Amino acid sequence: MVAKNEHEVKNDLFGFGDKNVAFAKYFIGTSYLNGLVSPDDNIDVNISNVNFEPGCRNNWHIHHDGFQILLVTAGEGWYQEEGKPAQLLKPGDVVAIHEGVKHWHGATKDSWFSHVAITKGTSEWCEEVDDATYNRLSD
Repeated sequence: MVAKNEHEVKNDLFGFGDKNVAFAKYFIGTSYLNGLVSPDDNIDVNISNVNFEPGCRNNWHIHHDGFQILLVTAGEGWYQEEGKPAQLLKPGDVVAIHEGVKHWHGATKDSWFSHVAITKGTSEWCEEVDDATYNRLSD
């Protein structure tokens, strides 16, 4: 069976990118990364298109000395802050994540997912989103 939204994610206007090998240890499943703007002396934010295969999600993490903004462009995914219920994300959704908020994001079980991530500061990577927690989520 073909997963939902594969065509939309793989043909996203911001480009699919390459396997996200640099951050693979912080993800369950396979993600793809297309860097759009890299920080330099005059720009202190990173902007990347991140694509998730169905079931792929990143570990819990916290942004320090900055923030993260997610612009959902294709597919269906999840965003969850620690202590709060997960939110189902669809194209057009925007999530603003403040400094110090522990959270994770990723695809639903049966759909590809794509978002542009605008990130300032550093990321502290924490524990995985275990299968039991993830599998309790329902669309």
